[in-house]
Amino acid sequence: MNGKLSRAARIGAAVAVVAAAAVLAAVAGLWAAVGDDEISAAGWAAMIVGVILTLGLGVGLMSLVFYSSRHGYDE
Repeated sequence: MNGKLSRAARIGAAVAVVAAAAVLAAVAGLWAAVGDDEISAAGWAAMIVGVILTLGLGVGLMSLVFYSSRHGYDE
């Protein structure tokens, strides 16, 4: 396509940028509304466990995708 984006790709990119900006604006508003509240030790522990489990799930699923792709299960 000669290095140019199609009209649908440009519209999709614009929608993605607008959606990302809307999410960032919403997060910034919610963050400001929270104020100076502190996170308890239990809150930090829950956040750390959640991040570790989420990363583990993502790594596990991606490793399965690569394994199945390399061993011909996706054919």
